[in-house]
Amino acid sequence: MDRVALRGLKARGHHGVFPREREEGQTFIVDLVLGLDTRPAAADDDLTKTAHYGIVAEEVVAVVQGEAVNLIETLAERIAQTCLKHDGVEEVEVCVHKPDAPITVPFDDVTVTITRSRV
Repeated sequence: MDRVALRGLKARGHHGVFPREREEGQTFIVDLVLGLDTRPAAADDDLTKTAHYGIVAEEVVAVVQGEAVNLIETLAERIAQTCLKHDGVEEVEVCVHKPDAPITVPFDDVTVTITRSRV
C-alpha cells in the first residue's frame, strides 16, 4: 500500500474536558498518513484516481474547528472516519497533537495516534 502524508495541519478547536478549553479554544495540529494504491493515478497522471490531499486537508480542519468533544481520542476518530470516506483510501493513520494541553508540569506535546481501515 502506498502512502500520502499530510503533516502539521493546524486549526483552532474548542476540545477538552475543562470549561476553559471549551470557552477559549486552542490550537490542534494533525498529521495524517493515507494508505491507498497510487498506481492508477500515476499511470494516467489523473488526480481523480487518488486522494485529493487539498480537499482532505480542508475537511480535517473543518472537523477540528467543528463540534467540540471532550477527548482528542474522539477527535482523532472523527478525523479518521472523514478520511476513509474518500474513494481509494483504504486506511489512515491520524496523530492529533495538543501542544497547549492543561498540564501542570513542563512538556512539549501531547498526542494521540490511531490507525483505522475500511476492513
